Amino acid sequence: MEVTIRVPDELARRLSAGGDVSRQILEAFALEGYRSNGLTLFEVSEILGLGRVEAEDFLGRHQVPLADSDEAELDRDAAVLSSLIRRRPR
Repeated sequence: MEVTIRVPDELARRLSAGGDVSRQILEAFALEGYRSNGLTLFEVSEILGLGRVEAEDFLGRHQVPLADSDEAELDRDAAVLSSLIRRRPR
């Protein structure tokens, strides 16, 4: 899904001084989603295009503690890992 937001020009200028505004907003969305338990670590990594360890590092840099993984998240991570192992050329 693609989402478009409108911000006042002055705010957009200030935000763009810090880099890619779209990326900043996406990262803020992922951080808040994880903080509020609306997103899992796996979903944060997917949204931001990061690996699991990179997603953990990202959350740590923003002082967001890792939540305890539930069984469903662990099962999903195991399935992703298994599919990656099967696809890897030998």
